[in-house]
Amino acid sequence: MPRTAAFPALSSPVTRVADSDRRRTSASVIMRSVLEHGPVARSTIARLTGLSPASVTDHCARLTGLGLIREAEAPRRSNGVGRPHVPVDLDDSRLVVGGVHVAVPYTTVSLLDLRGRVVARRELRHRSLEPSEVLARAADGLGALLEEAAGCRALGVGVAVGGWVDRDSGTVVEHPLLGWRDVAVRETVGARTGLPVQVDGHARALVNAERLFGRARGSLSVLHLFVGNMVDAAFATHDEVHHGPRSQAGAIAHLPLPGGTEPCDCGRVGCLQVELSERTLCGRARRAGVIDGVNPMRVVAAADAGDPVAARLLRERARMVGRATALLLDVLNPERVVVTEVGVLYREDCLAALRDEVGAGRAAAVSPSSFPGTVLAMAGGAVALDVLYRDPLASPSGPGA
Repeated sequence: MPRTAAFPALSSPVTRVADSDRRRTSASVIMRSVLEHGPVARSTIARLTGLSPASVTDHCARLTGLGLIREAEAPRRSNGVGRPHVPVDLDDSRLVVGGVHVAVPYTTVSLLDLRGRVVARRELRHRSLEPSEVLARAADGLGALLEEAAGCRALGVGVAVGGWVDRDSGTVVEHPLLGWRDVAVRETVGARTGLPVQVDGHARALVNAERLFGRARGSLSVLHLFVGNMVDAAFATHDEVHHGPRSQAGAIAHLPLPGGTEPCDCGRVGCLQVELSERTLCGRARRAGVIDGVNPMRVVAAADAGDPVAARLLRERARMVGRATALLLDVLNPERVVVTEVGVLYREDCLAALRDEVGAGRAAAVSPSSFPGTVLAMAGGAVALDVLYRDPLASPSGPGA
């Protein structure tokens, strides 16, 4: 037997897969470095990432070719001598991702640039909850935004939905408030837009947005609690969001909430979602004569205008959210907690009430969403941007793409 027979061929599938994984990981690390530090010199990227200067130069050339980064206009000299260090930065001038967030009363469509900034958005109130109609209107709404955004080109679409969302299959397995079961979202939106489509739960989408663009950047572990009509959670540790089998992690709707009094469809009392949902808040506000509709922002507006009942309802809800947060802190012990809830987002007294329930020792770890006013627009786009930053070399951008 030849002496070299015991060694795998250099072009073996295992070697090719390993090389591909290394390239993908290195490109991802470089893109994240440029996002966080740009404009930044290639030599600085090498120092920050531990990659060799040659590897950084090669990957920067690839990412430039894809239109994801560019050389900054003004070269900088190191100590005023030698060749100038030409920094690189994200090229946020033309590439965008589309975002779709399907909520109970309406769908939000948006365009986000590579820095996670909302370029355009629109709310489409539901005419019906039939999945095919909701998703068709969302796809057409994205098309309209792109037509209006002169010079922008979409790399793909991210769709965020509450309830049980299977990321791998791109399916909404179950959304009880919408009445959706086994809805093939990726297939439907992809066929309508002609773009690559990624789908995930909105709490997981927002925890990724916080890691990439928000206050949680650099945190080793992050918990995101979303409190709207749906109540969901997501947990990320070491840059990975936990999905669980069929992406069912984060389903906390029926956790018992101490002090809860609202009856739930499951037959119990005080389940987390029925106690904290915006439907419950608005129902209490209507019975108190504060509002006459189902928009929680009207409760916030009433409180801001000096209505003491509205302010009390919001603080009470924030305290209950604080109890839920404390429960999840006990179980998961994250470094940082981000809460998306209307009172906490817009009123300091609600944030204080939440932190009081969490306790002084952990209050500083809890903060509101980094994206007040654009949470839902951010959620859909963040699904696509997370995929882009994890594997930028798979981007369909570049000349002629």
